[in-house]
This record gives sequence, structure tokens and C-alpha cells, in this order.
Amino acid sequence: MTGPLAFITGASSGIGQALAESFRRRGYRLALVARRTAEIEAWARSRGLPEDHWRVYGADVALPDSIIAAGLGCISAQGLPDVVVANAGISVGIDTSVRGDIDVMARTFATNNIGLAATFHPFIEGMVARRSGRLVGIASVAGIRGLPGHGAYCSSKAAVISYCESLRGEMRQATGRDGVRVVTLCPGYVDTPLTRENRYSMPFLMAPQAFAERAVRAIEAGDSYRVIPWQMGVVAKLLRLLPNAVFDRALAGRPRKHRQGEGHPSSGPTPGA
Repeated sequence: MTGPLAFITGASSGIGQALAESFRRRGYRLALVARRTAEIEAWARSRGLPEDHWRVYGADVALPDSIIAAGLGCISAQGLPDVVVANAGISVGIDTSVRGDIDVMARTFATNNIGLAATFHPFIEGMVARRSGRLVGIASVAGIRGLPGHGAYCSSKAAVISYCESLRGEMRQATGRDGVRVVTLCPGYVDTPLTRENRYSMPFLMAPQAFAERAVRAIEAGDSYRVIPWQMGVVAKLLRLLPNAVFDRALAGRPRKHRQGEGHPSSGPTPGA
């Protein structure tokens, strides 16, 4: 087996699958992780990938032992990855006055934050020893300011941004500027089956493959932080600069994200806002 190796969680659909395709086109071998393993296997076989160029690992990132076992299995079967993409996540609206939504928030953090750290965990020691690698956290522009009804998702993605910033400093201390790179990617709105259920406008909506191509370029370049598309980065910075009173008025009456049980369930590997 030759070629670099990319380990991608949430690879059964949406952004994760698009990232797998982009890495495949660049000659990477693939370690693909999701709960729905049959869907990933069908996708890989439909692309005619040589059997020794890909492997599927079943795991639930909300359970640390599950995703850590998948990572260790990857190292044993395929070797230490060159790129690890912590892409799996969930996005569900919440209402803090509803008791059940507190459990939704706990599950969101278990997946989007603890699961992200657990995804990286098995690979850090080996990457530090090798002094190379890419650890990629998928955050969101929704992590830049809190949106009504998005308390769990926005706060979890804000935590992804801060966590990756901390980890980036740690890896630089351990391996130097050109060693292990931590890349934080903030997607704007990406067209997936779940974002199509959003009840609000989605400016600069991107196709998953368009996002993935830009994302892989940023990963290979070792960018520390990138908002994709760049236009959403400008919007996010402007929103961050708005005084709270102006920001609150601008969002008054904005439709909220579906809560669990409203319409189609908005959970799964959905890093977009």
C-alpha cells in the first residue's frame, strides 16, 4: 500500500463523504468511520477503489471508547494516518425550558466536542514522534456568534474553535512550526439532506464537493484556520463586531432550527450551520 492516509469520521454522507472523494482523487488511502458502515462500503465499491486502498470502521463518536478503538484499529491495519478529520457531529435545535432538550444538549457536546478530542487521541503520540501530520477539526461559522434556538450547536462549535486553538499551541510546542499541524475549518452553509430542513435563508450555500475541494487544499497547506466560503467569513466577522443590541434586533423573529421531533430529525454528520 502506498500513498498518504486520511482518517475521516462521519464519512457515510454529506461533507464527510465529499471529503473522502476529494482525498481519493489526490491519491490518498482512506480510513472511513461512521455508524452506518454499509453505506460507506457501498460508496467505496461504487468508485472501484482497490481493496487495499480503503477500510471502513464502525464507531459512535459520542462514545470515547468506540472511536478510540476505531483509531487504534486504523493504526494496526493501515498505519498512522497523515490526516485525521474529526467531521462527525450533530445539529439539533433546543429550547432550554424543555427538560428533554437538556439531554439533547448533552448528546451534542458528547459528539461534537468530547468525540472530536477522542477522535484525535489515538494518533497524537505517533504523530508527535513522527513530527508530522494534520489534525483537522470541523467547526462552523455558527460557532462565532450565538443564534436563537441554536444554543447547543453554536456553543459546541465555539468550543471546537477554542479547543483546536489550544491543541494547535500544544502541537507547536511539541513538534515545532512545521511539525503536527492543527487545522480548524469553519463551513458556512453546505447543501446536505439535513440542512435542507432549515427554516431560514442560507446565504452562500455550497455543494458538499465544492466545500470539500477547498477544505482539502486548506488542510494540505496546513492552514491554522479557514472559513469556507470566504464570504461567510466576512459576514461572521461583521456579526462579531455588531453591538449586542444591534445583533439582537437583527435576529428578532428569525426562524429557529428544528428541535428533535420537529419535522425531520436534524442529527448526524452535519458540520454546516
